[in-house]
Amino acid sequence: METKNIGLRGIEVADTKISNIDGEKGKLIYRGYDIFELTKKSSYEETAYLLLHDDLPTKEQLAQFKSKLNEARWIPKRMQINMGNWRKDADPMDMLQAFVSALAGYYDEEFATKEASYDKAINLIAKIPTIIASWQRVRDGLEIIDPDPSLDHAANFLYMMFGEKPDKEIEKIFDTCLILHADHTFNASTFVARQVASTRAHMYSAASAAIGALSGELHGGANTEVMKMLLEIGTIDNVVPWIKERMEKGERIMGMGHAVYKTYDPRATILKELSRKLGAKTGEPWYDITEKVETTTIEEMKKQKGKDIYPNVDLYSASIYYMLKIPMDLNTPIFAISRVAGWAAHIIEEKFAEAAPKPALYRPKAVYVGKYCGPEGCEYKELDLRK
Repeated sequence: METKNIGLRGIEVADTKISNIDGEKGKLIYRGYDIFELTKKSSYEETAYLLLHDDLPTKEQLAQFKSKLNEARWIPKRMQINMGNWRKDADPMDMLQAFVSALAGYYDEEFATKEASYDKAINLIAKIPTIIASWQRVRDGLEIIDPDPSLDHAANFLYMMFGEKPDKEIEKIFDTCLILHADHTFNASTFVARQVASTRAHMYSAASAAIGALSGELHGGANTEVMKMLLEIGTIDNVVPWIKERMEKGERIMGMGHAVYKTYDPRATILKELSRKLGAKTGEPWYDITEKVETTTIEEMKKQKGKDIYPNVDLYSASIYYMLKIPMDLNTPIFAISRVAGWAAHIIEEKFAEAAPKPALYRPKAVYVGKYCGPEGCEYKELDLRK
């Protein structure tokens, strides 16, 4: 017997008010607001508030939310000291997962009320950028830079990373990237977060589990694989033969195609323009090479298989982070900087659903296709009798 729904594709497992994808039309909404509208007019902090609270904040609510985030940016000095005990070549996602889980040991984890969960959400949203920036400084043998209260979320992370305040254009580009990655319905990491939350585990455990899911190359690690591909291609003249060779071998082109979108990923549309702007600003070739990868893959897929294929969020985000001088192995941790707002919103929704029936412990059914020796089971033979 074989399962018909590998990976729960197309299976509805719960209701949500947080975000929605229209895969046929290429639309993504957060709490009813189109992603195009938010990237034009909003900020990451405002978008995070929206995801958590079901509506855009008033001026006073946003100021209070930003103030709480600002106050929560600092991480325990003992945690930073402990980073020095890690191998400097350790995977940053392993580091991030470990230290997010460790936050529960530093902060009281009262999760009896919905209000308390918002404080934990703020703690995670504020501290994850500091954990990542601190790790980058530690492994480079540099002094850790404390958060700057005068800077917004996106600018503060870049400052803690590089020791210089970014210009307004760079800040806006990075802020937009954070908005675009903040939530995406029941993707792998978000579903893991909800699944863990359904057991009534605390928020740090659920977020840590989500980070583990995000680390895989088929999820958050995909944009790193895109950049490796671009570096291997090297020049725009190499794109066409490189793509043709890979596709003729039946190999996947990273950054192309999506499990849900049947047209252009709306996030890719916005990121493509950001990559173009950065390419013009820096004079680097990565936007041009990426665009050629896109057009060539589309043409070859149509020619070889008669099918349509479109870019996903990873294709152009890879070149953006690379041109921002962010180490490639931090691409996925940066994904977590953004997505933690969505994770927290889903964890809260999972635990405190207002509609009946309330969410239950996730317990899907599996189809057993293993050894079968009859209705009585297989005969157990003593060790000496086995051949």
